[in-house]
Amino acid sequence: MELNIVHTICPYCGIGCGIDLIVKDNKVVGTYPFKRHPINEGKACIKGNYCYEFIHSKDRLKKPLIKKNGEFVEATWKEVLDFIASKLKEYSSDEIGFIASARCTNEDNYVFQKFARTVLKTNNIDHCARL
Repeated sequence: MELNIVHTICPYCGIGCGIDLIVKDNKVVGTYPFKRHPINEGKACIKGNYCYEFIHSKDRLKKPLIKKNGEFVEATWKEVLDFIASKLKEYSSDEIGFIASARCTNEDNYVFQKFARTVLKTNNIDHCARL
């Protein structure tokens, strides 16, 4: 059995709490608050305590899917992006909205909101971390 501790940052919000991933035989099996991290000082919220659970989830999507004939089928990234672009063209900027993810980096969320505001001309954007 190989056991490792990996210092990292919690993926759930922009605060930047330090957590330790507990890795057993190359699989993340738990977390522990990083005791000496200057932001959270050894504490973690409920989301931070369980933030690892989605990593190895059987429900996690690993490839792009498109619904065809009522069923999801694997597709290429080009096919999916072309499909999304064609659908977005059907709506005005007042008819669309975006919800960003706390599981993305701050940089990813910045690009996401920039895309929504500058390319699609909508301010209808929210973020799940505020909930």
